[in-house]
Amino acid sequence: MIQFGEEPTRPIEVEELIVEKCAKASITYLQVGLTHNGLGQMVGLPVMVARGARPGPVFGITSAVHGNEINGIPVIHRLFEALDLLKLRGTVVGVPVVNINGLLLGQRAFKEYMDLNTIFPGKPNGNDVQVFAHRFSERVLCKFNYLVDLHTASFGRVNSLYVRADLTGEITATMARLQRPEIILHNKASDGTMRGHAMTLGIPAITVEVGNPYRFHHEYIKSTLSGLKRVLSEVGMIPKRVHSAAPPPILCTSSYWLYADHGGILEVAPNVTDRVEKGQQIAKLSDIYGFPLRTYTAPEDGVVIGKSVHPVGQSGARILHLGIEGDPATISRE
Repeated sequence: MIQFGEEPTRPIEVEELIVEKCAKASITYLQVGLTHNGLGQMVGLPVMVARGARPGPVFGITSAVHGNEINGIPVIHRLFEALDLLKLRGTVVGVPVVNINGLLLGQRAFKEYMDLNTIFPGKPNGNDVQVFAHRFSERVLCKFNYLVDLHTASFGRVNSLYVRADLTGEITATMARLQRPEIILHNKASDGTMRGHAMTLGIPAITVEVGNPYRFHHEYIKSTLSGLKRVLSEVGMIPKRVHSAAPPPILCTSSYWLYADHGGILEVAPNVTDRVEKGQQIAKLSDIYGFPLRTYTAPEDGVVIGKSVHPVGQSGARILHLGIEGDPATISRE
């Protein structure tokens, strides 16, 4: 950690991540050139490389693929502060912000409502967002042997601490379990996400949803950091840890969002991780004068993974993210 009055380490500008060029038993700070702005200046992706004294895999941790989802930033910082480089086997690569444009503008999208996490693998000769995604994949992502992608809820919503992972894969299922989230959601990620693209490259990957946007959610940050250490221990990169007993996560084999069919002032009753029963009232909608417009009920039994907390919603506004609990045995038979 940089102490007050210390000169910060100047990042090295490079064209791609090459772990072997980073010194062993040290942390190297890079700016990986991916694109250029309208002034012709390089847009440098901040990358932190902790290379251990001994050989081993490359473990990637990414944050802020959506620019307003910032809880992953302190997770990466604190993990790097805690690493014992003399005992580390292999390399931990932290990308504290992927979506540089979104972060600087304080918005979810890369630009003009373009969601970077639906663009992967991008295109070498596409628009600016597609080129960015493609070069990130070619110059950084493909160098990983494992990936944990850190997200949060977006504007106007809150999330539980939950993991999305393909539970049919032994490695990804273990990574998900070791994070010890409140909820694990089985999801194969075939929708243009970074995680989905990583899986097509043969990189075991999970997504960790670390609470809420636009602020540091300290309880979930701490839990996520502990989970990453357990995963690093499991893959043999840091010394084995004694895992204390913990309540098992709620396992959901599927999920979906419920949407309002009318605009108005929305109040959603259940909290994240609450279980709801079919027919239970979950939300109510009123007009600007306070007169009731709608009540919404749960269409089936489930658990609340996330929900809307923004009271003003138009027709089609999100209400809550309903997870459907299931038996892990049914997943392996898909």
